[in-house]
Amino acid sequence: MFLFERDTWQEVYDSLSKNKLRSALTMVGVWWGILLLIGLLGSAKGLENSFNRLFGDFATNSVFVWAQSTSKPFKGFQEGRQVQLKISDAKKIEENVEGIEFVVPRNQSSALVVRNFLSGNFGVNGDYPLLDQVQKKKMIRGRFINQTDIDENRKVVVISEEIYKQIFEKDEEMIGEYIQLNGMNFKVIGMFETGNANMGPSSDIHIPFTTFQQIYNMGENIGWMMITGKPEYDISQIEADSKLILRNLNKVHPEDNRAFGSFNLGKEFAKITGFLTGMQFLTWFVGIATLIAGVFAIGNILLITVKERTKEIGVRRALGATPYEIKRQIVVEAVSITLVAGLLGIISGGWILIALDSAFGQGAEAVIVNASVSIAVVFIALIILVVLGTLIGLIPAFKATSIKPIEALREE
Repeated sequence: MFLFERDTWQEVYDSLSKNKLRSALTMVGVWWGILLLIGLLGSAKGLENSFNRLFGDFATNSVFVWAQSTSKPFKGFQEGRQVQLKISDAKKIEENVEGIEFVVPRNQSSALVVRNFLSGNFGVNGDYPLLDQVQKKKMIRGRFINQTDIDENRKVVVISEEIYKQIFEKDEEMIGEYIQLNGMNFKVIGMFETGNANMGPSSDIHIPFTTFQQIYNMGENIGWMMITGKPEYDISQIEADSKLILRNLNKVHPEDNRAFGSFNLGKEFAKITGFLTGMQFLTWFVGIATLIAGVFAIGNILLITVKERTKEIGVRRALGATPYEIKRQIVVEAVSITLVAGLLGIISGGWILIALDSAFGQGAEAVIVNASVSIAVVFIALIILVVLGTLIGLIPAFKATSIKPIEALREE
C-alpha cells in the first residue's frame, strides 16, 4: 500500500520542507481552529462539572414556596394581611397537585449554640428525614435525622462541618456529645460537609421537625415548603397549581400574586443547562468554522505549490505516472499538513485545559472543575480534519492533473 511506502512520505517531506515558513504559516489556521475547539469545549465541560458538583445532590425540579402579605382585600379580609402556611397546606398540595414527588415542610429560627466556653449564633432548621432525599447532605460522620427522631420528638442535632470547627477541638469526637441550643441540651448525631448547594436560608443545624415545633411553640405553622416534581412534569405548572390551592385554603384573592412568594429552582436550572448547551453548540460552530477557514488556506497554498511544481509534474507524467497517482500524492500532502496541525492543536489545547484546571479548578470554590474533552470528541475532530483535508486536497489535485505533460515540460 502506497501509504506505507517510504518514497510517499519522503516526497511529502521534500514538498513541505522546500518552504518551511510557508508550510508553518499554512498550518497555523488549522492549529488555531482545533486549539479553539478543544479549549472551549473543555472549558464548557468544566463549567458543567462545577455546576453539577454544586447541584448534583439536589432535586433540581423543585420550587420553594413561602407566605407573604396580601395585596388585595378578599372575603372580609383587608389588604396587607399576613398569610401563615400550615402543615395541612403542604398535605393538601401533595394530595391534589398532579406530578408531585415530594412536599417537604420546613421551619427555621436562630439559636445561641454553646459548648463549654465556646459559643456562636447559628441558624436552626426543623426538618423531616425526607429533606435528605431532595437536598442530599454529604455526611462526614454519623447520620441525618430519621423517622424515630420525629416520632419521639428527640433532642438530637445534625451540625455542619463549619460549626464543628468553631465549637469543638480539632479531631475531637463529636458523635454522642451534647451542645446547648438556647440553653437546651441536644445530642450530636451527625456532621455534614459544608459547601453544598444551599437554597433558601442557611442550614447550619438540623433538628427534628417535631422537636422544633415544641421548643419554638410553632404549633401547625411552617415557614416554607419545598415542592419537588417528578422529572417528566413541568415544575412551572406545579408551582402555579400549588399557589392556586394555597389561595383557596387561605382565603386569598385569586389574582393576588403577592400573598405567596416562590423561587422556581427547576426554571432557573433549565436556563443554566440551556446556556451550557448553547455554549457547546457555539463552540462546535466556531471551532469547525475556524477549521474550515484553516483548511481552505491549506488548499490555496497547495494550489501555489502545484503551480511551482508544474515542470516536476510534467516529468512524472512523461515517465508514466497516472493522473490518479498524481492526485493521490497531492491529497496525501493536504491530509498530512492538516493532521499534523490538528495534532499540535490537540496537544496545545490539552495543555491549556491543564493550566485552566490548575488555576481555576482547585478547592471548594472552583469555577471550572476538571476541564476536559472526551476521547470521542478528539476522534471526531480528527475525522473532521481528515475529511476536510481530503476534500480540500482534491482541488489542487485536479489542477495538477489538468496540466498536459508536453505543456508542463515547456514551463519555465
